[in-house]
Amino acid sequence: MRVFELLNEKFVLTAFKGKTKEDIINEMIDLFKDDERVINLDDIRKCVLEREKVMSTGVGKGFAIPHGKTNSVTEILASFGRSEKPIDYDALDGEPVHLVFMLIGKDALVSKHIKLLSRISRLMNKDEFRERLLQAESKQEIIKIFEEEEKDFSEV
Repeated sequence: MRVFELLNEKFVLTAFKGKTKEDIINEMIDLFKDDERVINLDDIRKCVLEREKVMSTGVGKGFAIPHGKTNSVTEILASFGRSEKPIDYDALDGEPVHLVFMLIGKDALVSKHIKLLSRISRLMNKDEFRERLLQAESKQEIIKIFEEEEKDFSEV
């Protein structure tokens, strides 16, 4: 499994409607509203927001990776969004966030969840990669950028 394989156009936002960290997180979770892999959307919301209380998932360089693990999904879910306007995300470096990758893991797939988080972090630490995502003109292009960047990576 590669990161880009978790994404499809339904789970990619090219512009957020919300303006706060909680708005953005809820907007991304709501993308899974009618997904058959979701057992309980409220449990997903709770696990992600609880994880956020432990420590901000705004990791720096304009990027956040909200995540959580729950048995309220049948498999790992992901969504991606970006914002032209800066979002105050209480990031570790104190800078606003423009790119957000959400990962929802299943309790029984902890190892894969951790490996995917690591892969996402590694990808997002590349300045050129983040810039390409910010400049992408469509959902399809965003997914293609992830695919191109992962072409030399092995499966997680």
